[in-house]
Amino acid sequence: MRHDLLVVGASFAGVACAIAASRTGAKVALVERKRDPGERLHTTGIVVKEAVAAIETIAPLPREIVRPIGGVRLHAPGGRSVALDSPGYFFLATDTPALMRWMCACARDAGVDVALGEPWEGGRRIAGGWRAASGREARFLVGADGPASRVARDCALGRNTRFLFGVEAEIQGATLAEPDRMHCFLDATRARGYLGWAFAGVGIVQAGLACVRASEAPLPDVDAFVEAIAPRIGLSGGNVVARRAGLIPVGGPVAPRAGERVLLVGDAAGLVSPLTAGGIHTALASGMRAGEAIANALANDDGGALIVDPPVPRFTRKRWMRAAYDRVQSNALFDVAIGSAAFAALARRVFFHSRGNSSG
Repeated sequence: MRHDLLVVGASFAGVACAIAASRTGAKVALVERKRDPGERLHTTGIVVKEAVAAIETIAPLPREIVRPIGGVRLHAPGGRSVALDSPGYFFLATDTPALMRWMCACARDAGVDVALGEPWEGGRRIAGGWRAASGREARFLVGADGPASRVARDCALGRNTRFLFGVEAEIQGATLAEPDRMHCFLDATRARGYLGWAFAGVGIVQAGLACVRASEAPLPDVDAFVEAIAPRIGLSGGNVVARRAGLIPVGGPVAPRAGERVLLVGDAAGLVSPLTAGGIHTALASGMRAGEAIANALANDDGGALIVDPPVPRFTRKRWMRAAYDRVQSNALFDVAIGSAAFAALARRVFFHSRGNSSG
C-alpha cells in the first residue's frame, strides 16, 4: 500500500491534516488505533468561537451535536463568583464522540483512506519515504497521535515533558442553575496549576478538574470535586455514567518538530496553550496548514531530502503567564482578587480576547 502521506492518529489535527492534503491532490491514509474514533476520548470537547470557522472549512457542523454556551462564571474557593461575558463571543459544547465520528466521515468523503483499528507499531525509513510495520509505505509521515506520541519517539523528534493531568465526569440526567454559562473554579488545592469546570453539554453535564502532573501529587478527585461544587452551581439529579482522563501538554512546542519526511502536529507537537490548555483550534489550524504544505511539497518532490515545517505559535507570552500563575496560586489570593475590576478584566482577556488564537 503506497501513499503520498500517512497520518497517524484521527485527532482534530490528524483529520484536518489528512483532509487538507487530500483536497490538494495527495493520496492520503489516516490510521487510528481505536476501532471507534469516538471512544476513550481525553478532551472536554469545548470548541471556542474561532475553532468553529476552522471546522466549517471541512463541512457545515451538524447542529444536533453542539450546544452554544454564552459566557463564563468564575468561582473563587471561598464561594464568591463573577460572571464574565464578551459581546459576540461564545463557546460550543460538543457531543465529542459524535464530533470525532463525523470528522472521520468527512475525511472519507474527501477521499482519505481511513483505517480504524490500525495502530502505529513503528516504522523505518526507505528510499523516498517511510514504511510502517503494517506494510504501508508513504512519501511523508505525520504524527498526530497525542501528547505521548509514539511517532515522535520512533522518529527521534521532540517529545512533550510538561503536562497537566485532567479528569472529567459525565453526569446524565442532571441540571444546572445557569446552563448557559461555563462554570470555572479556581482552587489551588484541588486544581493546582489549572482549574475545575462544569457545564451543561449535549445531553449531559460535564464536570472535571486538572492539575499539574507531579510524581508526588495525588490524582485529581473528581467525585469529591463534584460533590463540593454541586450546591454552588445548582447541580442536581443525575448519575455519573462515564469518566475520562488524560494528559494535557503545557510546555509549548516541542523541538525538533520536523525531520526528514516526517512532521508532528497538534498535541504531539505540543501545540496547546500553556496558559489555558486549549488546543482544539490550534490543532485544526496546524493540521490544515501542515496538510497543505506537505501536499504542495510532494507535488514538486524529486526524491531527495524533504523537510516540511510550517510556522507554529511559540506561545511566548502565555508561557511567561503560565510560569507566573504557577508561582502565585493561593486560595486566599483568589478570594480577595475575585471582587476586583482588574481581576475581572484580566479573566475576560484570558477567556475571550485571544482564546483559541494561534498567536501568543
